[in-house]
Amino acid sequence: MRIRWGLAPRTLAALALVLVAAVGLAAFHFWSVRPQGVRAPETVEAGAAAVAGDPLRAGGADPVPRPVAGAPPSPPPEPAGEIVVDVSGKVHRPGVQRLPAGSRVADALRAAGGVRAGTDVTGLNRARVLMDGEQVAVGLPQAPAVLGAIGGAAGTPGKAGPAAPLSLSVATKEQLETLPGVGPVLAQHIIDHRTENGGFRSVDELRQVNGIGDRRFADLRPLVQP
Repeated sequence: MRIRWGLAPRTLAALALVLVAAVGLAAFHFWSVRPQGVRAPETVEAGAAAVAGDPLRAGGADPVPRPVAGAPPSPPPEPAGEIVVDVSGKVHRPGVQRLPAGSRVADALRAAGGVRAGTDVTGLNRARVLMDGEQVAVGLPQAPAVLGAIGGAAGTPGKAGPAAPLSLSVATKEQLETLPGVGPVLAQHIIDHRTENGGFRSVDELRQVNGIGDRRFADLRPLVQP
């Protein structure tokens, strides 16, 4: 009996040590598996909306569109306003026409009532873009080139004149001013007369122009043609 009870305290101590270890292991296991609170993540949509709403934040959209490197330049704006052209010759309503800027010869002919029947328009470029202040002559002979001065009784000292008869129906104001005794005012009277009458049908119509008397007509007659 003594031998048995002598061993009993050590056995009891071992059992107690095992019991403490089991209790500690159970407590650690209970602590590690306890439920924990989890924080909800922020939504992606809310963050993206905040960035898009503030263009000055990093990653936000640029409020001012910038040109892309290497991109072709934008086309120039279309011409605005209007031009004034003089349509003369064989059209139904010759005279000064006001057209939108960028109009072509075909638009001027249409504004003048169209070309008269039987008129040859082969040499007329109807697709050409018109310039402000120019004249469109339809079915009339082309004005000859203005060359040096001519001699003789018809010439005036120091005054240049055409080397060939000048067409009264298509000559420009500058070409008319090369005629002897014709200045800017008289040249404009000639242009106004042909605009109102659709050109010159004969040289004798030059007498009807304001500012041309018998003597001046006699000087101009050999230098011009209808």
